Amino acid sequence: MPELKKPRIAVVFTGGTISMRFDPIAGGPVPMLSGAEILEQVPGLNEIADLITIDFARLPGPHITPALMLGLAQVVGSHLADDGVDGAVITHGTDTLEETAYLLDLVLNSEKPVVLVGAMRNSSELGWDGPANLHSAIRVAADPQARGLGVLVVMNDQLLAAAEAIKTHTERVDTFQSRDFGPLGMVDKDRLIVAHRRAAHNHIAPARLVEQVEIIKLSAGSDGRLAALAIEDGARGLIIEGVGRGNVPVTAIGGVEKAIRTGIPVILTSRCPRGRVLDTYAYEGAAKQLRRIGAILGGMLPSHKARIKLMLLLGADAGLQDIRAAFESGE
Repeated sequence: MPELKKPRIAVVFTGGTISMRFDPIAGGPVPMLSGAEILEQVPGLNEIADLITIDFARLPGPHITPALMLGLAQVVGSHLADDGVDGAVITHGTDTLEETAYLLDLVLNSEKPVVLVGAMRNSSELGWDGPANLHSAIRVAADPQARGLGVLVVMNDQLLAAAEAIKTHTERVDTFQSRDFGPLGMVDKDRLIVAHRRAAHNHIAPARLVEQVEIIKLSAGSDGRLAALAIEDGARGLIIEGVGRGNVPVTAIGGVEKAIRTGIPVILTSRCPRGRVLDTYAYEGAAKQLRRIGAILGGMLPSHKARIKLMLLLGADAGLQDIRAAFESGE
């Protein structure tokens, strides 16, 4: 009986804790390991797939910029366009992993699995979780069941949709969770289990993005000075992280209204970790009042993901009505 052909998976290394080792001179863990050195610590991969390795970068998560994310999307997209490649895995620092995952989910338009993975413990620590997480990620990328699920985050043997995945704890290995709908599935000992599939989502594929988008976080008694300063400094768009359903304190109304009336896109999000922004309330400063004069509801996106989406839309030269439709009709 002929041997079955193994899937071919592109593994792109960008750095993060999964690549870190304790540096006595620096006094803490820093990115050190190459892709090959990480793979050497993961037994059994040659039984799962044939791997193509790409050392894209060796950076901690906070050093990844939106421009680098878009460059990464272009590299991954070029490999996915190869008929001989069945999927991709990307190692990444966990601090900004959810933003990169979401950008890739918006930009890439392929049925092939794309999986982001990282680690919460570095290679010098007892219980380094990098090898086990990477093993699971490659299993997912090589499994036909993962086709059409969009970009995934696979950590702690959970399959999370990119739009939903959020880092909930600064240190724990189960830090990545799905905000509202739970994981899409799980990696078990003998198989990949897909419990449900993601909803339809936007596809935005600009050649560039506009990074001059700021997040303004509001709380009780906040005023609108930061919004005004952002506009004076050349902001092309604002993400307002309000309270509850996307409402803003009465003390901030003037600044937020001024920003809206300049004509730049102003997206309302919420500081709540779960739920949807909606123009439910009609009091002064509520989302209904702000939407009436031009604010855009951010749906279920947290502020940092809404920022990524707006950067891409501005890079695609989308107008205000197209931006509104992209945010208010889906994630």
